[in-house]
Amino acid sequence: MEHITLLLGIVIVTALVFDFTNGFHDTANAMATTISTGALKPKTAVAMSAVLNLVGAFLSVEVAKTISGGIVNEDGLKTEVIFAALVGAILWNLLTWLVGLPSSSSHALFGGLIGAAVMSMGWSSINGGTVVTKILIPAVAAPLVAGIAATLATRLTYRIGRNTDQKSTAKGYRAGQIASAGLVSLAHGTNDAQKTMGIITLALITGGVLNPGANPPMWVIVSAGIAIALGTYLGGWRIIRTMGKGLTDLAPQQGFAAQTSAATAILASSHIGFSLSTTQVCSGAVMGAGLGRKGGVVRWSTATRMFVAWGLTLPAAGLVGAGAEFLTKQGPWGVTATAALLVGGSAVIWVLSRRNAIDHTNVTDDEIRPAEDTTVAEPAGVVTTAIAAVTPPPTGALAASTVTDESVKAGVTAPTTTTTGAMADPARPATV
Repeated sequence: MEHITLLLGIVIVTALVFDFTNGFHDTANAMATTISTGALKPKTAVAMSAVLNLVGAFLSVEVAKTISGGIVNEDGLKTEVIFAALVGAILWNLLTWLVGLPSSSSHALFGGLIGAAVMSMGWSSINGGTVVTKILIPAVAAPLVAGIAATLATRLTYRIGRNTDQKSTAKGYRAGQIASAGLVSLAHGTNDAQKTMGIITLALITGGVLNPGANPPMWVIVSAGIAIALGTYLGGWRIIRTMGKGLTDLAPQQGFAAQTSAATAILASSHIGFSLSTTQVCSGAVMGAGLGRKGGVVRWSTATRMFVAWGLTLPAAGLVGAGAEFLTKQGPWGVTATAALLVGGSAVIWVLSRRNAIDHTNVTDDEIRPAEDTTVAEPAGVVTTAIAAVTPPPTGALAASTVTDESVKAGVTAPTTTTTGAMADPARPATV
């Protein structure tokens, strides 16, 4: 470490800041469904996830090797390029966190690195084959695989437990959710902490501290694991709300199926070096679990916003990374200006987030939605409209109520009323 220059030190610190944002940005991947179903209290959930993220960082280095020696050509790569790439990734992470969208921290990092490398050395600096086989193909396939697996697992769990007491079953699945959430956290640390290890290792190679193809040193593994664990403990509450409440309403059975499917996909990809997005995998599993329950609903308006964010992540982070590289290659003043823009942009995003703060005290409250989240309730569908048209209007205390789209989709019958206007006891037939 005695050969680390000031610029290289700045890059390492910036990489750890990215790792920290990755932690709180992706906490929802492991804990959103566990929190939304009540299996764990919010602070307990993020604390458990933080510890397991730290443990997961020590399980493998295959993804780190893919990043440090696969995406871009190391020959001629400058340390400033990596700094510019991290600027693009951090700003995109913070922006999507502000609006509560579970976008991919991994693709933000890849996009920033590709954009900065192209600005510095041209398109020949990118290993197109690696980008396609280990980034783009997994990006499309992984959420589909996890979603299909979660759909089938959800249907299987409901079929197995169809003749059992629902309350007893729910308690058992909540316990299973805790175990599966821990597995997702472990998988997240194994996959995502390695990305920061890879980017720091790449910086050390470009700075001449390590030889090309070297594995991450132990101090890199430890620091990356601690950074992502601290970020996870902070809790990305805005994204936890979207994942736990905004996409679909999950029962414990569905949460268990979603988390188990996601963890299996992430761990398998990590050990073969596929640097996929844990966010996309977990989001796909949540939607699959939502579709797997009879009468389940996926809020496609929220999902569409999320899909758009996924598609924009690589190019948007790439453009910011390219712009940052344009500044950094101007010399020391350019590096200073880029650092100032990063700090200033981060501060502005933080101030904006305080206008409608979300934390562990209100993350599960339905009535305290983020101002930007206007897609929680779906408009009435054809079935709901048809039923409402032929249903006599309620009287008395329920005169102002209507049959909602969610109640029909969830298979809940609207409450009946007596002739006196009081709500009928559901345990007894209504009197006329």
